[in-house]
Amino acid sequence: MKMLITGGMGFIGAALTRHLVEAGHTVRIFDDVSRGDPHRLADLADRIDYIRGDIRNPQEVLEATSGCQMVWHLAAVNGTKNFYAVPDTVIDVGIGGTLNVLQAAFAHQLQRLVFVSSSEVYGDAQQIPTPETHPLVIADPTNPRFSYAGSKIAGELLCLHMGPARGLETVIVRPHNIYGPDMGGDHVIPQLIEKMMTAASESDADDVSIPIEGTGKETRAFCYIDDCVRGLALAGMEGEAGTIYHLGTEDEVTIDQLNELLAGALELKLKTIPSERRTGSPIRRCPSTQKLRTLGYKPQVPLAEGLAKTIAWHKKRHQ
Repeated sequence: MKMLITGGMGFIGAALTRHLVEAGHTVRIFDDVSRGDPHRLADLADRIDYIRGDIRNPQEVLEATSGCQMVWHLAAVNGTKNFYAVPDTVIDVGIGGTLNVLQAAFAHQLQRLVFVSSSEVYGDAQQIPTPETHPLVIADPTNPRFSYAGSKIAGELLCLHMGPARGLETVIVRPHNIYGPDMGGDHVIPQLIEKMMTAASESDADDVSIPIEGTGKETRAFCYIDDCVRGLALAGMEGEAGTIYHLGTEDEVTIDQLNELLAGALELKLKTIPSERRTGSPIRRCPSTQKLRTLGYKPQVPLAEGLAKTIAWHKKRHQ
C-alpha cells in the first residue's frame, strides 16, 4: 500500500516510516524539517519518497497526497516548551494542518486517515489508568500550555466527524509518553539524561545534583519507541474505523523512580532539587491500553532496558 506520513522526519514519524518500509509498504514523507531531521532516515533515502513542505500550505499537502491510499498524520509542534513559547504556531499547525490533510484526503479519495493525537487531551486525568472514554479537558484556555491539547482535541473532532461524511475511514491514536534514542531535547527523559551527564562532567565526584520540575512524586507511564511503532501500526492498519486507541504502557512510575533508574545506569549518586510544578502539568498520567491489547498489542521493552538504550545514544552523541 502507498502511504503518506506527515511529520515523517520526526521522532515517532521516522520510526513509523522505518517500520512500514520494512513491512513492504511504499512510503512518502511530507515534512518541513523545522523539527524533524533527515539523518534519521538517511539509510532509507533510496527506499522512500520525501517531499519537503509546510503542512499549513493546502496546495503542497494536496500534491503530496496524490497517489496515496492512506495517510498517517503526525505533523505537529510538540514539546512542552513550545506550548508556552509559540502557542499560535502550535494551533496553526495543529488545526490548519489537519484541515488541509482532510481536504487532500477527500480530493484524492483516500481509504483511511490515522490521526496521531496525544495524552495531553486529558489534562490532569481523574481516572488512572485512564480509559479512552475519559472526558477531554481544557482546564484554562488562557494558559498556553493547552494550545497543543486544544489543537489535538479539535483535530480528533475534525477527523471523526468530517471523515465518515466523505467516505474516509479515520482512526485516532493517543500516544502516552513515548521515549527513546534521538527523540529531541524538549522532553523529560532526554532533559534529565543531559542534566545528569552535564553535572557529572563538571564534577570530580560521582555525587551530582540537578533541578527537577515538581516534587518528583508526579507519575508517568513511559513507552519505548519500538513498542510505540508496533502499536501505532497495529491500530492504524487493523483498528476499527471511528475508534480511539491508547498507545503506551500501564507501568506507572514516579519521576523520582525514573531519576533513580537513570542515575543507576549512569553510575551516579543523585540528589534532585524540586521546584514548583508548572500550572497545567498533570500530577499523574497512565493510560489503559486494554482496547489496543484486544488487537494483539503487548509492550516488549521494559523501562530499564529502554533507558539503557537511550542513555547509550546520548553517550555516543557526546563522544
